[in-house]
Amino acid sequence: MKTDLSHIISRCFVNIPFADFARYEDFVSRYRINPEIGLDGDILYTATRKDFLARARFLRERDLQCTLHAPFHDMLPGAADRVILAATRKKLKRCFDLIKIFKPRSIVCHLGYLDCVHGYDLERWLATSLETWRHLLIVAAEQEVEVMFENTYEQGPAVHRVLLDALDSPFAGFCLDTGHILAFAGTPLHEWLEILGDRLRQLHLHDNHGGRDEHLPLGKGDFDFPGLFSSLAARAIRPIITLEPRSEEDLWESLIALDRFSIFDHK
Repeated sequence: MKTDLSHIISRCFVNIPFADFARYEDFVSRYRINPEIGLDGDILYTATRKDFLARARFLRERDLQCTLHAPFHDMLPGAADRVILAATRKKLKRCFDLIKIFKPRSIVCHLGYLDCVHGYDLERWLATSLETWRHLLIVAAEQEVEVMFENTYEQGPAVHRVLLDALDSPFAGFCLDTGHILAFAGTPLHEWLEILGDRLRQLHLHDNHGGRDEHLPLGKGDFDFPGLFSSLAARAIRPIITLEPRSEEDLWESLIALDRFSIFDHK
């Protein structure tokens, strides 16, 4: 690390898939990385309770914090198909059972909503989704852990607003993903902040050029990070900061960008 970025690193989380954690142990220890532990793929079925306990102990012994990222791929919390819905809920329950082990700052989840599919029967999708999340929120609330619902393919903030209002829980918040807004949403950033700013409690930061989810370092694409950080400061919003780089080199570039943007000066 050419520049001392410890003051930035200590205030951020960095995504690391649980399946890859072993090869990042030295890196995490050396630079005191607080990981966001990704739980996608088959890891919730292939890893044992002993494996999860060992990773949690590894972090605890180094006085590091973590967040959890619930599985996203192939997950449909509002599915109309009962078999698929049951499988989704079972997998999410396995994930939420890890809250007691890791004691994370938050757990990030996806709605699995596609307007071109679910928008034709929004009331049914919403009712099913609410039933899924209400049961899981009980688990999170018992441990005083917030569930952060991240934007993915949603075209705008309306669905998140409706879901969060219906859940009406202090343990349910919004995770704004900058890359997903730029690549997938047709709604400008300021509208997301106007509608969901009061529930915005976490950021997933990465960049792209607006065509696909490239996960570039901050400032290497077209996202307006200065505008975002200025707006957050003006609104006194202080979310959890999470970086989602694709390489160690990309991580350092994003950390340098955060230092340049001075996003922690107002805290």
